[in-house]
Amino acid sequence: MSKKTRKKKFTDSSEERILSEVKISVMDYSPEHIVEKEIIDVRESYDYREKHNVTWINIDGVHDGQVIKTIGLYYNLHPLLQEDITDTEQRPKVDFYEDNIFVVLQMLSYNDKAQRVENEQVSLVLGEDYVISFQGDVEGDVFETVRQRLRAKNKGKLRNSGAAYLFYLLVDTIVDNYFLVLERVAENLEALEENIIDNDINHDPTRDLYDLKRQLNMVRKSVRPMREIVAQLIREEAKFLASDNLYLRDLYDHVVQVIDNTESYIELSSSLLDLHLSIIGNKTNDVMKVLTIFSTIFMPLTFIVGVYGMNFKYMPELESKSAYFIVWGVMIVITIFIYIFFKRKKWL
Repeated sequence: MSKKTRKKKFTDSSEERILSEVKISVMDYSPEHIVEKEIIDVRESYDYREKHNVTWINIDGVHDGQVIKTIGLYYNLHPLLQEDITDTEQRPKVDFYEDNIFVVLQMLSYNDKAQRVENEQVSLVLGEDYVISFQGDVEGDVFETVRQRLRAKNKGKLRNSGAAYLFYLLVDTIVDNYFLVLERVAENLEALEENIIDNDINHDPTRDLYDLKRQLNMVRKSVRPMREIVAQLIREEAKFLASDNLYLRDLYDHVVQVIDNTESYIELSSSLLDLHLSIIGNKTNDVMKVLTIFSTIFMPLTFIVGVYGMNFKYMPELESKSAYFIVWGVMIVITIFIYIFFKRKKWL
């Protein structure tokens, strides 16, 4: 659904679109029909509670505690559950209550303008015939594909399944979007790898590598708890999920794959940083090698010139007519000897 931007804030020098008004959308469906609408007052969703259809209530914005409290009273949401919804710094987790299942997830997206990964907390509540999703105050989500499947005229499996399947699809959509985010990060890593290998002197990749590694660590922090969450959903004999256990196992495989990919990209970023530092070290060694060779060659020459530059009156070589040419000859011989020596040692 479309959302309006009411105000803006700046975090880490990047612009985030923040909703100042809570947006509530409802999709109530059965195999035969579907109703989709935006509501202003959360109490308008009460009408759908009495029906036997599957209802998905999506609430954008959790800053209004009164909205959370009102819907919590009607849908019998535990006070601790309501508190976790409004606390947007929650670690991903799952809680099982008598009337519902509560899951906290991190929805990731890639900001092309800021070239970084952004996260938003999403809380999902699964009941017998309803799913309530609570999103943070940032505009946009990844659920449009689920909405399109609900609107489809072919009335596929989603329209013919219960709330548990909708719950699974929402979680699976969040997890699948992790792959897309990781692909964008991987593209940046590949570009940095090419710059490092091509020895692009106009761009220092150190800061970019550290930034990408920090983003990947944030992805890992968001994804790693997902494995335990899905494992708990599989283990629990919850009445809402019993028929969708197979889909949860497939979701578990996706989560494991995302974790493996994240760990691989973190290792790659560390390897690229080591490669960059190694190349810099080799270049420094080459410079020092050249300087050392020149110093070694000119050291004996400087000594000879220094000796004959002394202002002593009785220096026998100074009276010789060929002394100048003899000194030049000695210096040339020394230079050739040092060059041959370095060549045989393969230092040149």
